[in-house]
Amino acid sequence: MINPAHIHDSNHSSKERHKRDFEFLADRLDQQGIDIEQVVRQLAEFEVAIPSWALGTGGTRFGRFPGGGEPRSIFEKMEDIAVVQSLVRSTPRVSLHIPWDEPDDPQALLDFALEMHLGFDAVNSNTFQDQPDQPHSYKFGSLCHTEAAVRQQAIEHHLHVIEVGKQLGSNAITVWLADGSNFPGQSHLRKSFERTRDSLIDIYSHLPDDWRLFTEHKPYEPAFYSTVVQDWGSSLMLAQAMGERASCLVDLGHHLPNANIEQIVARLITAGKLGGFHFNDSKYGDDDLTTGSIHPYQLFLVFNELIDAQNDGALTEAPAYMIDQSHNLKDPIEALLQSVMELQQACARALLVDRTFLSGYQEENDVLMAEMTLKEAYETDVRPLVREMRIRKGGSVNPINTFRLSGYRNKVKEVRTASSSYVPPQSL
Repeated sequence: MINPAHIHDSNHSSKERHKRDFEFLADRLDQQGIDIEQVVRQLAEFEVAIPSWALGTGGTRFGRFPGGGEPRSIFEKMEDIAVVQSLVRSTPRVSLHIPWDEPDDPQALLDFALEMHLGFDAVNSNTFQDQPDQPHSYKFGSLCHTEAAVRQQAIEHHLHVIEVGKQLGSNAITVWLADGSNFPGQSHLRKSFERTRDSLIDIYSHLPDDWRLFTEHKPYEPAFYSTVVQDWGSSLMLAQAMGERASCLVDLGHHLPNANIEQIVARLITAGKLGGFHFNDSKYGDDDLTTGSIHPYQLFLVFNELIDAQNDGALTEAPAYMIDQSHNLKDPIEALLQSVMELQQACARALLVDRTFLSGYQEENDVLMAEMTLKEAYETDVRPLVREMRIRKGGSVNPINTFRLSGYRNKVKEVRTASSSYVPPQSL
């Protein structure tokens, strides 16, 4: 882990400049009737989970360019996540993928997580690829498959994922399915959905009383003609069929181009079925780019809907937030730091929206002033506010710079290539 003294020294070098920037912003917001201390406290409550698969270099169908010092085990992934948390202070939980990162000893992993001051978020199933020694193939689907034996195998996998999650202290499971077809006539569109629904109802019936189940939609890939759970309406139908503790998960990249994602969020809130988010960004499809790198204004508009719903009491429980991006060019830790910083800023900007003015302009149909009210918050430089929040929680003023100066990446390159076995963490 990064030595707290290194974070303190790094912050100290920027102390005076940050103080001036924060006081300037506080004075400006005070003139607008906004209590910056209250905003800092609200922002400090924002948390987003890190997926266990995000610590290695990602790739495309055409290749992968691995970097040095990549984690070789779930324990080393936890070390890297602890580094992210020490710098940004908004990522205290890990979202585990089963079976990619299934621990041989869940209790040992839980103990190690506690040592790293981390916990576990939703667990993630995998029926989009066949595993070694798997009796039945998912080539033609899993929960939607025409053969009952294949569906039962997929159901049992989800029940196993839940059992692992229970041992780790998780309380939710995310279900993303690659089920679908590539050619017209390949599958019965109605019956494949009904089989999926019935399979999910079976899984839901085994859900612990304090658990939630999230269904995740995606319009295409790897199926390109039809995807069984292709949009938020299909996801909502499944969640409603299962029951109260089933809801929908919104991945920002799982939409057709130009989809109004913030409106989808609003609809799911109205239905009482918004379960959570997978944050990333995209230009063309499910690009899995760094959060906020392509559509930062859209990210702000999503948070605007969330903050508005919280203030109205329409959203009584905070959604489950997770980053889901694949890094092919950037250092995975740096890309995660960058994404968390973007999320913190988007949330901060949404907290600055003058809800009274916005509501008044909407009621008066003053289109221009309603839009300008949003732009006023979005164009505010909230970085001093976010930095202050991180400082108060023991984090870094400049997480990426602090990370680079720590030498962590070079150190783990030496340690993780010197041995194929797990090496205990070292303070850097």
